[in-house]
Amino acid sequence: MTDIVRGAAIKGVNRPSKRFTTGRVCAKPGCTTNLSQYNKAEYCHAHAPVRFPRVRGKIMDKQDA
Repeated sequence: MTDIVRGAAIKGVNRPSKRFTTGRVCAKPGCTTNLSQYNKAEYCHAHAPVRFPRVRGKIMDKQDA
């Protein structure tokens, strides 16, 4: 088997990454963590509010568990 298989090149959109203002600091009072210019959040990772993913499927009652 000497056949060479070649795929097509990946074609994506050549646009720059979205940037936010530089020099931003975490919004939690007393926290001095600098945020990345590519991070759109207003809090650092340690102070970000807890977010739960969307749960799919049947929601069980306490009786069913």
